[in-house]
Amino acid sequence: MTKEERLQRQMQRLAEMQQPERDLHKRGYRYIAGIDEAGRGPLAGPVAAAAVVLPEDFDVPGVDDSKKLSEKRREELYGVIMERAQAVGVGIVDHETIDRINILQAAKLAMSRALDEAGEDLKRRCGSGGEDPAIDYILLDAVELPDRGVPQEAIIKGDAKVLAIAAASIIAKVTRDRIMAAYAEEYPGYGFEKNKGYGTKAHYDGLRQQGTCPIHRKTFLKNFHG
Repeated sequence: MTKEERLQRQMQRLAEMQQPERDLHKRGYRYIAGIDEAGRGPLAGPVAAAAVVLPEDFDVPGVDDSKKLSEKRREELYGVIMERAQAVGVGIVDHETIDRINILQAAKLAMSRALDEAGEDLKRRCGSGGEDPAIDYILLDAVELPDRGVPQEAIIKGDAKVLAIAAASIIAKVTRDRIMAAYAEEYPGYGFEKNKGYGTKAHYDGLRQQGTCPIHRKTFLKNFHG
């Protein structure tokens, strides 16, 4: 495939992923937030979520489900999204809270925090001339956020179908990966810099040799006996 053909395919994919938001704009919704999380499956570290509101003219090809992208490409797109979005919010919930309330509720809490932060960011970036902008529709990847008072839709595999959710998946993934890279220096021996807390061979080897460290999720390791 030539470079031109690759770009053409990316632009076609961009148009397809923009369609859900375009349909909502036609119905009168103005500020549509895509929300996604990263880190539900790892044995260690926090869960992170992001909420992103993209402008209608966002035309950057290559934004997709973060799991489909290389680390280098995610980092590149992270910078573009942070610069060009109308709003970005991030929510972090630590391992202790995950152990206390379970991972699903922790992920929803992180999403709710991200949405609150994105709402504040929207006012900072887009509030002018007496306007008080507010997120008026939410698109999420497979889960719902109860009691938010805003219309919402949970879309299965939304991070591969909706541009704003894909953008949120990139922000959440890069944010969490950076946190885990910092933890790798604080707690060496588990390979956090590479596995980001997931249960790889290197991670389990580290657990057998050193036991758990302060950021391990105890409820995820109940059946681990070394």
